[in-house]
Amino acid sequence: MAPAVQSGSGEASGSDTLSERAASLVERDIIAGNLAPGARLGIVDLVQRYDIGATPLREGLSRLISRGLIVGIGQRGFRVADVSREDLKDITQMRTVVEIEALRLAMGQGDDAWEAGIVSALHQMRRHIQRTGDRFREGAPEFDALHKGFHTALLADCGSRRLLQAHSDLYDQAYRYRRVMMRSLGSGEDFVAAHQDLADLVLARDVDAAQARLRSHLGSTLNYVYPPAKGG
Repeated sequence: MAPAVQSGSGEASGSDTLSERAASLVERDIIAGNLAPGARLGIVDLVQRYDIGATPLREGLSRLISRGLIVGIGQRGFRVADVSREDLKDITQMRTVVEIEALRLAMGQGDDAWEAGIVSALHQMRRHIQRTGDRFREGAPEFDALHKGFHTALLADCGSRRLLQAHSDLYDQAYRYRRVMMRSLGSGEDFVAAHQDLADLVLARDVDAAQARLRSHLGSTLNYVYPPAKGG
């Protein structure tokens, strides 16, 4: 009896691995813009595209629904989530709620290693911009990983796995919008300086000022991508 249980467990584990890989591949193509907003995700086409079976693909797509990157349509159909001002506003509001609280907790509990993590993440982002110049404004995945790493470092000692997961998911959902914002930015020095100012307030444990700066920082993507109407 025991071998049979182990075999079943192995099959389940293999299925989970394939569905996770499917979710990762589809997510990568969505946030990179290779799968356009609103595009229908046909299972047959995706099987050929990723060389993964239909069942783990469906399971992987179902996982991405909860992350806001795709939506279900009809009976087991899927499409890439649309982009809109209302969607980005909703993402920004949720990010603000989550990250403002996570930052407060992290600033109250963070130790020397937490501070060192913030300094290191900022340094890595600065060095990347120094090496690549204005190409950072393309919002390439390798740069965005460093950008995300900095924001994650700020919250790392919040003590809540769920807050950190919510931050990660919402950050990724905003990626398609952030790529548009990045093309509107000025110099790399200004970009780093804005993040340095935020880091300085956090490391000084000035909770009110750091939260206010973070709130403004998170709202900048919405204002860049969908500028407020003049005189409105």
